[in-house]
Amino acid sequence: MSIAVTNCCFSAISSTVKFRCSASSSRLLATTNSSAACVASKASIHNRKRSKRGSASSPADRINSKDREGVSQTKSAGRAKDGRSSPFQADSNSGNAKPFGSQRRDNKSLQFDLKEQPVGAGNLQVAVFLDAVVKVYCTHTAPDYSLPWQKQRQFTSTGSAFMIGNGRLLTNAHCVEYQTQVKVKRRGDDTKYVAKVLARGVDCDIALLAVESEQFWEGAEPLQLGDLPHLQEAVTVVGYPLGGDTISVTKGVVSRIEVTPYAHGSSDLLGIQIDAAINPGNSGGPAFNDRGECIGVAFQAYRSEEAENIGYVIPTTVVSHFLSDYERNQKYTGFPSLGVLLQKLENPALRECLKVPSSAGVLVRKVEPTSDANKVLKEGDVIVSFDNVHIGCEGTVPFRSNERIAFRYLISQKYAGDVAELGIIRNGQSMKVQVVLNPRVHLVPYHVDGGQPSYLITAGLVFTPLSEPLIDDECEDPIGLKLLTKARYTLAKFKGEQIVILSQVLANEVNIGYEDMGNQQVLKFNGTRIRNIHHLAHLIDSCTGKYMVFEFDGNYLVVLEKEAALSSSSQVLQDYGIPCERSSDLLEPYVECNVGDGQSIVDGDFGDSPVSNLEIGVDGILWA
Repeated sequence: MSIAVTNCCFSAISSTVKFRCSASSSRLLATTNSSAACVASKASIHNRKRSKRGSASSPADRINSKDREGVSQTKSAGRAKDGRSSPFQADSNSGNAKPFGSQRRDNKSLQFDLKEQPVGAGNLQVAVFLDAVVKVYCTHTAPDYSLPWQKQRQFTSTGSAFMIGNGRLLTNAHCVEYQTQVKVKRRGDDTKYVAKVLARGVDCDIALLAVESEQFWEGAEPLQLGDLPHLQEAVTVVGYPLGGDTISVTKGVVSRIEVTPYAHGSSDLLGIQIDAAINPGNSGGPAFNDRGECIGVAFQAYRSEEAENIGYVIPTTVVSHFLSDYERNQKYTGFPSLGVLLQKLENPALRECLKVPSSAGVLVRKVEPTSDANKVLKEGDVIVSFDNVHIGCEGTVPFRSNERIAFRYLISQKYAGDVAELGIIRNGQSMKVQVVLNPRVHLVPYHVDGGQPSYLITAGLVFTPLSEPLIDDECEDPIGLKLLTKARYTLAKFKGEQIVILSQVLANEVNIGYEDMGNQQVLKFNGTRIRNIHHLAHLIDSCTGKYMVFEFDGNYLVVLEKEAALSSSSQVLQDYGIPCERSSDLLEPYVECNVGDGQSIVDGDFGDSPVSNLEIGVDGILWA
């Protein structure tokens, strides 16, 4: 990210792995022995190795009022701007965040008395709360993005999880990615119980599980979520890493707390860096402080020849945001984004030119067309405050006492649909604007909703939307530099926009001469600009002319006789053992995309935004 490295990677630490490759050095994935610069989602394998993924986005949720010293003194603690209660309202008795769905019970809730039940290095392993940590067994069946009508061979992995009350467990999202079966086993038990995935937050790498068996919960006590720890505070990581079948305990201290790249989620959220050993299989396991409170979820490690013992924990602020989001919406909606590309204002001449009176604020370089900020912000605006919290010229805001943190942290405390008040300077004039925050729309998604890619087969031509998993499966080289550049540097102009590519041609008499085509972007069909793959399917279905003309990037033409193309479909499907000529989502009626007020789709609207999805903290640039 903001620091150039040569031999490193962030690696997610479940015992399963999918090694993916990517053109951007900040998202390059590698195997365990790779020495390439990378941000990787990695783990040790049980049956076979598979790839996982890179990083990019924004921080966490509201924290305890004593941890928020200096962040905001104008807003009441525990109350959002719209008047709703904050999901991180501290417990009135203990000052700690409450476990999800649990209530205080004098005689049943797990309590920690430092006099009667000390939790130190010597007796931590016999503490009652270790029984709340379970082992996760998952069977994964990932889609084959190169052959989108089928799945890859299944593989298995193990990880960790812990109880949070109300029949729920928490683990990492990458531990149950593409799951077909999830089972859990308690400490000291020999029975595995089936678990159901209720919600999965890809960007924050958290998943919520439910176990219906009453026998599994007999004698169980949920863990209490604690406050955000301080530097040098002792931390203990518990889980089921490789090297044995029983529970494992490692101890260290908190080394750093800052906005951190999340390898699996391709996002940036608040993270806790620790020096306790974190190994494959620790993913999803809790990290405790000396009072026996859970301060976060172990999820990734930093691998480098020049660094040792760098592990990362998802703090309880991010966990609470995930759980509150799920409770609010009965599903996970994601962390919001402001949708602007920013530049630091450290140079005095730059500030003077922009008529900024003080050494504060960040410059708006670009606004995403799909963001709500596009309606109120303009290029050249200087954002000086966020909900009355002043932003420094380096893009940081106060965080606790004597600490500063990336401005993106404030955004990540919000929920999808929340409104933020921005203080801006436009042409030397100060003003306040209201912006609705929503999750960012990616033109080339890092994860495909539903787990199965869309595809369309016409006369042996296989069309599919471009996605990061497809690029990973193709190992980039066959994709082509121009298409990779579009994937990395192009912004979506409207919601629902996709880059549709011809991934391959299934040889047939009707497509003679086109057999060697592959991984090329299709731009138009019969002269009409293609918005997404569903739009392409609609255009083909409504075609009334004699010919079907596909125009590709680079002015390459494919012309098919309509009747011959349609009549060949059944034979192509039979020859290649394909069950259907299109994915199930393309069987639904096509709904016209809203491209925005006054926007028209012309050639210049595509591929003309020289902005990287991963420009975060590089050369004074960051995405909010």
